[in-house]
Parts: sequence; structure tokens; C-alpha cells
Amino acid sequence: MTKSVKEIGDRLVALCKADDARTCLDELYDPAAVSVEPMAMPGAGSASLTGLDAIKGKHDWWENTFEIHDFEVEGPFPHGDDKFAVIFRIDATNTETGERDNSKEVGVYHVTDGKIVREEFFYSMGG
Repeated sequence: MTKSVKEIGDRLVALCKADDARTCLDELYDPAAVSVEPMAMPGAGSASLTGLDAIKGKHDWWENTFEIHDFEVEGPFPHGDDKFAVIFRIDATNTETGERDNSKEVGVYHVTDGKIVREEFFYSMGG
């Protein structure tokens, strides 16, 4: 039986709170999922990444580049039967630059046949 969008969102939030991104990706994402950021991550070449391996690479980069001081997850906020949103609050230091930042971002997750097929992130670009 296919899980509902609410069930998938609840599971994503629970795994994020448990700091278990790897299980989240392996369990909830379609192998051909797409991840879209407002800008390309360093070394990514594009703001849009396709495929679970590319998304895992983005997570590896994040985990190896940032020291997390505080992390909060709020949601999910379902929208119909095919998407949900989650709010993330992150206090982190970039270990390469030493810059500390408190940020808030919204992730919108699109679901097809019980799997996340697209994630889109929205956050302030500074200024």
C-alpha cells in the first residue's frame, strides 16, 4: 500500500530530527528524484541535481562543510495529495570560511506513487 503524503512528510520530519538523512534518502526518495536549490552548491555546477546519487553527494558536501549548532524542523504541511512543505531553521558554521549563519528555509516536496520525486528549497540569498 502506498503511503499518503502526510505519512511521507511525517517520516521525513522524524528522520531529519533524528539526523538520519541517509535513511531518509534511501527510504523516501525515487532513484530519479530532482533537487532544486536557489543557486548551485559549490562544485555542483547547477542549482538542479537529478538522481539519488547526486542528491546524496549534496548531502555529503553539506555534512562535510558545516558544523551544526542547532537544527529545528517544523511540519509537514501537506498540500493536496501530491506535495508537502517543511520549514528548517539552521544555526551552522561553515568550517571552510568560519562564517556562522542562522538561516530559515522552506523545502517543498513533490510525491508520486509514494516516493519523493522532487524537492525545492526556498531561502533568503542575503542582502
